[in-house]
Amino acid sequence: MKPGQSPNAVARRVLSALDPLLARLKPDLVVVQGDTTTAAAAAVSACRRGIPVAHVEAGLRSFDFSDPYPEELNRVLIDLLASLLFPPTAQAYANLKRENLRGRSVIPTGNTIVDALRLASRRVRTSAPARGTREVLVTLHRRNIHGAPFRRTCAALLDLVRKHEDLVLIYPLHPNPAIYRQAQRRLKHPHIRLLAPLPYPRLLAFMKRAHFVITDSGGLQEEAVCLHKPVLVVRTKTERPEIISTGAGRLVGLDPRRLTLWAGRLLNDAALHRRMSRARNPYGDGRASQRIAAGIARWLKAVKY
Repeated sequence: MKPGQSPNAVARRVLSALDPLLARLKPDLVVVQGDTTTAAAAAVSACRRGIPVAHVEAGLRSFDFSDPYPEELNRVLIDLLASLLFPPTAQAYANLKRENLRGRSVIPTGNTIVDALRLASRRVRTSAPARGTREVLVTLHRRNIHGAPFRRTCAALLDLVRKHEDLVLIYPLHPNPAIYRQAQRRLKHPHIRLLAPLPYPRLLAFMKRAHFVITDSGGLQEEAVCLHKPVLVVRTKTERPEIISTGAGRLVGLDPRRLTLWAGRLLNDAALHRRMSRARNPYGDGRASQRIAAGIARWLKAVKY
């Protein structure tokens, strides 16, 4: 992470570093997961070398290249380049079918986040929050929230802890200076714990004991639903509409009033919290990785023989 780095700068570094590696290894397939600029650059690099690409987590769409940026652009690009597509949900599968990507193998799998959670949970020890407190896990980092939206969101978080004396916010900070420095400057309160980026097992431990989750992260939305934690999504659009349609989450946008409104409801309305916690998990049965491995094996066999 470099101060002020652009997606183009990240892509340039990935392309220059990965191309000689692909030239030396000559793999039969390059597998990329997700929608980061690193994943998109890897897909481009492989295609330029004539190496097929498989995309895990294919088909997610917000239908707006500016939100989230650059993730929506990245995921559409990867899907256009990939020969093998693994959509995690029925909605993602439908998106790919609607785009009519001819000559591609599209295999619905479920979401690997379920597999990862089951594996990691075996190594996670969770303690209860301090007596008389309720914890809410917060993660905010996307480019769409930088600047004035983040300053307003910080004010909303401060308002929440001032109004609810038993509330403690656990906020692992993203290393991006646009977030890290602003949060340290603005979120000074004894009931807001600003933490360095956490190893996954420790983040998972905090999530398991959280009353609910406030986030703009895609992965954390999924994890919260899998752990039956209500989630407030601090974005105007989401490529994970299943979370909203099942009732597990609420899209609160970048309006601090909506954030404080829905957070207050989850803190004060036990019935609402219970309904959101019991929402159906749309992400599968924890065997996505097995289906992906089997799909890759079948595809390679068909291509090579």
